[in-house]
Amino acid sequence: MWKSYLARHWPKMALAALLMVIEGATLGALSWMLKPLFDKVFVEGQQSMLWLVGGAIFALFVIRAVTSVGSRTLLSNISQGSSTAMQVDLVRHILTLDQSFFQANPPGALIERVQGDTSAVQGVWTVFITGAGRDAISLVSLFGVAISIDWRWTLAALVGAPLLILPTVVVQRYIRRKSRQMRDQSGARATQLDEVFHGIAAVKLNRIEDYQMARFSGLVGWLRHSMVKMAAIQSMIPALIDVVTGLGFFVVLVLGGREIIAGDRTVGEFMSFFAAMSLAFQPLRRLGGLAGTWQSAAASLERIYHVLDITPRVHDPARPLPPPERMTVRLENVFLSYGEKPVLRGMSFTAEAGKTTALVGPSGAGKSTVFNLLTRMVDPDSGTVSIGGVPVQAMRLADLRELFSTVSQDASLFDETIRENVLLGRRDATPEALAQALSVAHVTEFTDAMPEGLDTPAGPRGSALSGGQRQRVAIARAVLRDAPILLLDEATSALDTRSEAQVAQALDHLSAGRTTLVIAHRLSTVRNADKIVVVSEGRVIEEGTHEALFARGGTYAALCRMQLVE
Repeated sequence: MWKSYLARHWPKMALAALLMVIEGATLGALSWMLKPLFDKVFVEGQQSMLWLVGGAIFALFVIRAVTSVGSRTLLSNISQGSSTAMQVDLVRHILTLDQSFFQANPPGALIERVQGDTSAVQGVWTVFITGAGRDAISLVSLFGVAISIDWRWTLAALVGAPLLILPTVVVQRYIRRKSRQMRDQSGARATQLDEVFHGIAAVKLNRIEDYQMARFSGLVGWLRHSMVKMAAIQSMIPALIDVVTGLGFFVVLVLGGREIIAGDRTVGEFMSFFAAMSLAFQPLRRLGGLAGTWQSAAASLERIYHVLDITPRVHDPARPLPPPERMTVRLENVFLSYGEKPVLRGMSFTAEAGKTTALVGPSGAGKSTVFNLLTRMVDPDSGTVSIGGVPVQAMRLADLRELFSTVSQDASLFDETIRENVLLGRRDATPEALAQALSVAHVTEFTDAMPEGLDTPAGPRGSALSGGQRQRVAIARAVLRDAPILLLDEATSALDTRSEAQVAQALDHLSAGRTTLVIAHRLSTVRNADKIVVVSEGRVIEEGTHEALFARGGTYAALCRMQLVE
C-alpha cells in the first residue's frame, strides 16, 4: 500500500534520486582526489597541482551542499504528501466502519493509529529513501575507489563483516515485537488521556486525581522503560559495525604498512584508500541502524493494514431500491445481539406515517437500539425493519439516512461555531430557513446575548454551552434538516421547565405531518402520543394510547403511578 503512495510522486523521486547519486558520488571523488594531493603536491611538491586539486576538492563540497539541500527538500515534500494521503485514506475508511468497530476501538486508540502510526511510517520513508539512496551510493563509490587501489586491502577491511549477520537478525525480530507492543501502549495512553480530559468534572468531584495520575504514570513509565531498552538494542548493530571496522582498519594498517615500507605502494595510494574506508564508516553505521528503524515502521504498517483490511458489515446493497413515498415504520420479529448479549428478542411494532409513536420502558430494554436499526448503524440478526414497505437494507445508506432528523439526550456538538453546529456543512440552507430553525428551537434567546452571536465557538464537545443550550442547538439542527421522519431520544431531558415547555411546543410543530418516534423516560412528555409502545427485555409487551394503557392497569400504568409517586 505505502508503495502506491510513493508512486504518486515518481517525478520528484526521480529527481531526488539523481541528486542523491551526485551527492553520494562526491564522497568517492573526494577520497580519490587525496591520491594526487599526497603524491603530486605533498611528496613531489608540484605547486601547480595544489591549485588544481584544491579547487577540485572545493567544487566537490559545493556540489555536495547543493544536491543535499535539493534532495532533502524533495524528499520532505514526498514524505509529507504521502503521510497526509495515508491519514486521509485511513480516516475515510474508518468512517465507513460499523458501530461495533467503534465500540471495540476507543477514540484514543484510533487517534494513535491515524497520527502515531502514520507519523512513524512517514519518518521511515524519509530515513530510508535518504539512507538507502545517498548512503548506498556513497558506499558504492567509496568501495569502488578502495577496490581500484587494492582489492586485497578491501577484503582485509571487511574481514569481520560475517560477524554482523546473526546479531542483526535477532535485533530486528526483537525491535519489531517491541515496537508493536509500544504502539498498542501508546494507543492506551491516548485513550486514557481522552477519558480523563473528557470526564474532568467527574475526576475532580470524586477526587480521583491521584488515582488517574497513578494509572497514567504507570503507562508512561512502561513506555519510557521500553523506549530506553529498545534504543539500547538498536544501538547494538552500529556498535558492532564500529568493532568490525576497527578490526578491518587494524588488518589494513598491518598489510598496507608493510607494502609502503617496502616501496610497493605510495603514501598517496594508502591515504586515498584510508580516506575512502573512513568516509564509508558513517554511511555504513547509518545503514546498519536502518534495520531497527524499518522494524519500528513495519509494526506501525501492520496496525494500519489491520484497520484498512476491516470491511464494514453495513453497506449499500448491490441493487438499491428508491426511498419510499410513505413513511410508515415497521419492525417485524426483529432479533439482535451484541456479542453474546441479546438485546432484541422478536420485537414487532408499527409506527404509522405522520403520527407520533412513543417507546417507553426501563433502561436497557432496547429502545435506543430501535433507532440504530432504523438508521442502519447496526443490522438485525434476523427479522425485517422497513419504511413504507421498503426494507432499510434495500436502500442506499445515504438515501436512508436522509429520511431522518435526530435529537438525542447527548447532543453531539463539535468544536466549531454555533452556526456551523446547526448547519453541519449544509451550504444550501437559506438565511430564512436558518433563522426559522433558530427561532423555533429558541436558540436566539441565548445567542443574542453573546458578543459573537451565532459565531460564538461551541467549545470541545459543546463545553462552552450549558446542557440546555446544547440540546436546543441540536433541535435547531433537526428543524433545519426538515426530514420526513423525526427521532427524539429524551430530546428535552436537559432543559429547565420553561425551556422544556417552549421546546416541546416547537417539537409539536416540527412533528406535525411527520412520522415521529419518541423515546422518553418521563411519561408526562408522551401522554399525547398517537401510540405508546411499552418495551421490556427486547420485546413489545403493550401498545395503545395513554388512556387505554393506563386503564388496562398493566406495566405502563405501573410506570405512571411510580413516576407520580416520585
